[in-house]
Amino acid sequence: MKKLYAGFVAAALAFTNISAVPQQGLKVWNNKQCAVVLTYDDAVDIDLDNVVPALDSVKLKGTFYIIGSSPVINNRMELWRKAAKEGHELGNHALFHPCDGSQPGRSWVSPDHDLSKYTIGRAVDEIRANNVLLKAIDGKNERTFAYPCGDLKIGGVDFYTALRKDFAGARGVTGGLQSAAQVDLDNINSFTIQNQPADYMINLVKKAQETHTLCVFLFHGVGGGHSINEDRTAHAKLLQYLKAHEKDIWIAPMVDVARNIKAEQGK
Repeated sequence: MKKLYAGFVAAALAFTNISAVPQQGLKVWNNKQCAVVLTYDDAVDIDLDNVVPALDSVKLKGTFYIIGSSPVINNRMELWRKAAKEGHELGNHALFHPCDGSQPGRSWVSPDHDLSKYTIGRAVDEIRANNVLLKAIDGKNERTFAYPCGDLKIGGVDFYTALRKDFAGARGVTGGLQSAAQVDLDNINSFTIQNQPADYMINLVKKAQETHTLCVFLFHGVGGGHSINEDRTAHAKLLQYLKAHEKDIWIAPMVDVARNIKAEQGK
């Protein structure tokens, strides 16, 4: 089993040239060894039932990427408002979560929300409309975006270019640890987590500590509630490790980390 864990970590770190990461100053990571961001996609019930209570129990903050049309937003708006007041970020995951239906394995994409049939104007309008909804919930003007399905382009053009001024940054789906200088705020790396052992996640954090880099986790379901699921106990073990090493690790919402990176890159 240990060999299996090692394989998971080696595969994930293959995305990162660790030897090329400089031992930079740590001010960008809030004067700690590294930064860890916990992100949760799609605005599902399990976010409110399992994840927010788990984070609150150890006083850690996460980023929840919200699909504005999700019935979980309409039905449980006060709980989302409460989560935002407690310091969790409500990020933008588009109004209808459009994905590129022309890609392989995307037969499930609704014709009405097929990104390959969108114009850039339509995508931008829907994402900005979702920002209005999120501001009505949390009262905030600054947040980050996450690409639905990790799709970046419409007709070969990066649609986020038209949205740069609307967000502090945009989270993608490509795995990898990065220094602040290496981060592309238009497409921030993240590790998609699905049925991974706790050791896999914790070892990624340890490597981030060693290399003074950013480690972003991308969860969907935690303990059920989504087809892309992570075991609730494994997730809890990750949180326990982060809490136990909080003096060395900056655990913060994506918007806070992106803001620091932008300031560092602008020097």
